Amino acid sequence: MSRGIIAASTYKARLPVPALAPFYYLKNFERVLSTIASRYEDLLLAHELRFITAFQQAPLNSRALLARMVMRQGDLFRASKIEYSEIGETRAAADPLIEAGWVSDRPLLDIKQLQGLLTKAELVRCLKLPRRYADWRKADLQAMLAATFTERRDFRDWCADPGDLVYALLVTPVCERFRLLFFGNDWQSWTDFVTADLKIFNFEKIAQHAHSRPFQTRAQIDQFQRLRECRELLLDGTPYSELVRMVPEAIGDSDWLEEERQKLIFGIAREHERAGDTQAALAMYLRCTHRGARTRAIVLKSRARDWEGTRALCLKARANPASEEELQRVRRILPRVCLKLGLPATSEDPAPVIPEFELVLDGRPRARAVEYLVRDHLALELVDGDTVRYVENGLVNALFGLLCWPAVFAPVAGAFFHDFHRAPADLASGHFYNRRKNDFEVCFSHLETDHYRKVIWTVFKKKWGIQSPFVRWHSLDRALLQWALDCFPAAHLRAWFEWIVRDVRENRAGFPDLVQFWPAERRYRLIEVKGPGDRIQDNQKRLLEYCLAHRMPVSVCYVRWSQDRPESRSADGKQSRRIPAEN
Repeated sequence: MSRGIIAASTYKARLPVPALAPFYYLKNFERVLSTIASRYEDLLLAHELRFITAFQQAPLNSRALLARMVMRQGDLFRASKIEYSEIGETRAAADPLIEAGWVSDRPLLDIKQLQGLLTKAELVRCLKLPRRYADWRKADLQAMLAATFTERRDFRDWCADPGDLVYALLVTPVCERFRLLFFGNDWQSWTDFVTADLKIFNFEKIAQHAHSRPFQTRAQIDQFQRLRECRELLLDGTPYSELVRMVPEAIGDSDWLEEERQKLIFGIAREHERAGDTQAALAMYLRCTHRGARTRAIVLKSRARDWEGTRALCLKARANPASEEELQRVRRILPRVCLKLGLPATSEDPAPVIPEFELVLDGRPRARAVEYLVRDHLALELVDGDTVRYVENGLVNALFGLLCWPAVFAPVAGAFFHDFHRAPADLASGHFYNRRKNDFEVCFSHLETDHYRKVIWTVFKKKWGIQSPFVRWHSLDRALLQWALDCFPAAHLRAWFEWIVRDVRENRAGFPDLVQFWPAERRYRLIEVKGPGDRIQDNQKRLLEYCLAHRMPVSVCYVRWSQDRPESRSADGKQSRRIPAEN
């Protein structure tokens, strides 16, 4: 580990943990409610508006207790488990919530819900079971209880414990809807507020006036929740034929919601395919616009030996590829299809030969990650001042993220909804670059002079630790950054950055594992490491060929253990070629 990384991690560890105010969680919850009220007043239903108004008028300790419940997992809580010093007596705080109809203190519980609230020992005691059941496996005990106790009861009827009761949160649906409206997605949670309050994560500040609302109509809110419900049902194994009928119709007034819908359709089609229903899967793929759908259709048609149909799809994809991955697959499949049809093979420029070298290492296989073994071996051959580092996707992406920080976080409409964005909301869409094309060109123009070095250093110092979709701060230190700026030519940086923005979702990955730097000579080499039996992945091959087309020094290192046979074979059984790579 470099001194830079040690220093950075030590500094982070020594930072004092901020003290949280007693009602920090209530402040965060009220912030969400005020944001929702101001941003979505025209879309909220009457009962949602009433809740926001009534909540503001509730006693402080009652508001705090409800916020605690909303931010915890589940919607059932034992009173003995939700005692907080700043709130005071739980029963007193809960009474106004019960009166408002937001909480119930007498929910009817089935045996499964009861098990979620009690330990095994408590279950045995409350249900007056023979002592031997305490030694049963959890799964066996659950099965026995489910078969024995089929009714629903109040907690006090299940357990005669005068000192405890169970509260049920009744406003979970509306609070969940507010969370979705605030974040604009279903994967961020209340935890984001806490990590920000504790300075565990820092986020780029986007001006409030640049914030957008992800939903423009009430129908869009309902459609998003329907999509979310369908995704959950898909994971739960709901029959696909039933699930297809639940998917909303095409969403014409929201690009990002329609993309989510197409993603769901693709997921359902994949499950049809895995289940062997290829006809239904193919029909869905042909109607789906999600990335990869046409590729799966090509695969299914070729498996069905529908060569004409396969060729037609391949030609369509080649003329207007959805991604570099799709184009690569088409170039691989189309010649074989033409051969089946007795047609002349399509002419393609031959792919550049990727330089390779073999390294024979002593030691036990897989004792350490092979990338680190190769790094340490190559380091032994370096002279003072030279270095080899494990970087994989971290370094080039970080340089891109630092230089293009203003473009990545440009206040584009529909990109930022709140203060906890790790990336623009449209980062993975096909529109990310085009919506910021002028901003990126300004950033790229710095590479035409030596000014880019100053820009990168300035952002590195000013934005250190702020969340970015491209910069992994824990793997970046000053020494590594200095070596990169000294040894990577500006022309190579621009080529890499243009590769990334061509397809941000796919092209951020695939960069080689290691980089060698010769600072005195201002040169470098990127090395992809492959252990025994491993092979170059498609995305890695695309990137390596792109690098070679731009005359970049890249190579693949194939590792063999000294105790293995000298013949090294590829995954398809053919003997691998070994082309010496220049140092």
